[in-house]
Amino acid sequence: MDISREQVFVLIRDHLADELDLDATAIAEGTRFKEDLEADSLDLYTLVQELEDTYGVHMSDEQAAQILTVGQAVDFVLAHNGTSGERRP
Repeated sequence: MDISREQVFVLIRDHLADELDLDATAIAEGTRFKEDLEADSLDLYTLVQELEDTYGVHMSDEQAAQILTVGQAVDFVLAHNGTSGERRP
């Protein structure tokens, strides 16, 4: 699947805006999940599930813990898109 950075960003932004009841325009690549959005671990878990389901990426708990901003989540998806979807638990 050939996807653009903008497509991944829009999906993440829209998911977070819906999940956290926020204005999507307030979310940028530099937005931090916990500090700026006050996202808790359940919010982040549902985002990881969304990314895994949509893009076929697999993100371990350790990898998820290192992703602190929206832009880092986009980078992860672009780096792992279609490469590790087979390893679902």
